[in-house]
Amino acid sequence: MSNTALKEQLTAEMKASMKAKDKQRLVVIRSLLAAIKQVEIDSQATVDDAGALAIVDKAMKQRRDSYQQFLDADRPDLAEQEAYEMTVIQDFMPEALTEDEINALIDSAMTDSGATTMQDMGKVMGLLKPKMQGRADMAVVSKLIKAKLG
Repeated sequence: MSNTALKEQLTAEMKASMKAKDKQRLVVIRSLLAAIKQVEIDSQATVDDAGALAIVDKAMKQRRDSYQQFLDADRPDLAEQEAYEMTVIQDFMPEALTEDEINALIDSAMTDSGATTMQDMGKVMGLLKPKMQGRADMAVVSKLIKAKLG
């Protein structure tokens, strides 16, 4: 996989959506590409695949938050749009980790870092974030680590 495989995949999907005249999907893909381009402009460097994945993961988290807020505000029309956007973004995310895989990675990271108390949580999260980016909800991972350390 090249450094820009995710960007290339997004670009190819954008072209396919344009040809298929799928305007709804096209808007979501363009917003992801725009977010990546904005980071590249701000940092004055090309975003690698890990960076692009982090941006796409952030977009997914924003959609999840918006979806929940729209449901809480009794706006099913807007919640439905966010749900659709999440399905499109999910197409570009790596396969999610199972609960057993997450627990195994947490145990491994705790052993590697020698973590025994809550003060060591940052070390564990630092080891796990690159391995789990886009594959697990880091808020859930954080709760699991707290339960094991607490």
